[in-house]
Amino acid sequence: MPNGFVTAAGRAIVDGAGQELILRGIGLGNWLLPEGYMFGFQRPNSPRAINEVVSQLVGEEASRRFWSEFRQRYVSRADIEFLASVGLNHVRVPFSYRLFVTDTDPRRLDGSGYDLLDQLVSWCREFGLYVVLDLHGAPGGQTGDNIDDSWGYPFLYEDERSQQLTEDLWVELARRFADEPVIAAYELLNEPVATHFDRDYFNPLLNALYLRLIRAIRKVDTNHLIVLGGSRWNTDFSLFGEPPDDNLAYAFHRYWQEVKPDLISEYLGFSERWNVPLYMSESGENDDDWIAEFRGLLEQHGIGWAFWPYKKIDSSRGVASVGRPAGWDDVVGFAEHPRSTYEEIRNEHPGISASTSVLEQYLRNLALEHCTIQTGYLKALGMSSAVASTDGGRDHEFHG
Repeated sequence: MPNGFVTAAGRAIVDGAGQELILRGIGLGNWLLPEGYMFGFQRPNSPRAINEVVSQLVGEEASRRFWSEFRQRYVSRADIEFLASVGLNHVRVPFSYRLFVTDTDPRRLDGSGYDLLDQLVSWCREFGLYVVLDLHGAPGGQTGDNIDDSWGYPFLYEDERSQQLTEDLWVELARRFADEPVIAAYELLNEPVATHFDRDYFNPLLNALYLRLIRAIRKVDTNHLIVLGGSRWNTDFSLFGEPPDDNLAYAFHRYWQEVKPDLISEYLGFSERWNVPLYMSESGENDDDWIAEFRGLLEQHGIGWAFWPYKKIDSSRGVASVGRPAGWDDVVGFAEHPRSTYEEIRNEHPGISASTSVLEQYLRNLALEHCTIQTGYLKALGMSSAVASTDGGRDHEFHG
């Protein structure tokens, strides 16, 4: 890995040696902000709702132990070694603010997230991967949907305390990583403002918040590239004007649409007008042919990318498929059934012992050596399909 920092240079992103860098990476989705569909759930689709299911299955204290073990096993040193070995050059790390801030009043910048990021950065330094930090769930909610673990509305833009907490968190992360070249970029907000909400009202609020965060970060960190995502699930660049900083990249997302030149023409036009680089920070959840075609379109125009996701349960649409434990259908059935009363919880509960056993097996299956590597997906990304050896490590068990 070159010395120095990843920066913007006109329409290109360059490494510390000033050489053009096409970011090619994978999103570590579900790790620091769980999403229901990655467990096979539909009704409980936010982190808060998923935690409720686990707590109802095995109890609150056992649930806390489950999540601690989950975070240790979902992304390990072996995973980072493997991702580097197949040819990727960075990982995008979606995270929830809840892992970095206390629930106390007043809030304090404290939590397990800092150690988890430090550990990840250390592994990425060891194996030569860059890291993009992605605030996937901001205080108050930047999207107003399940993916930000919000309460169904993007309160962030109307609540000063949420904005201040978001600013404080980014300043703290920037202060910690100001001199760390392994960090490629800070992606300030993921998929801000869902399409359910008034664009004309929210776009100016989003733009103002971006300006606020940029100014705050630059007081402690003038080194790192900052990534701004468009509104409406990262698709709408109409809120942006002249770049307010000389070290920015602009992120867009595209899912499921036909791959043809006009799929990205709006973003190319923006890049040309303002002489700024683009970054396709999230796409995927499609078949291998679509992934390969879209990647080809992006690289034809020199656009870096992070496809999605790295790992999830029982799926070919990602790099690693987590094996479905015996009895997982019972967990899914419980999760999908109405549980609004204690009677419903009792009547549908699969049993504490059985639930504990299934969750233990799930945690075991998270380890890379127990996952199935989807070689077709890797080939679609233009990566080597050879499965790297891993050190494995000891098996951890969750005891409910």
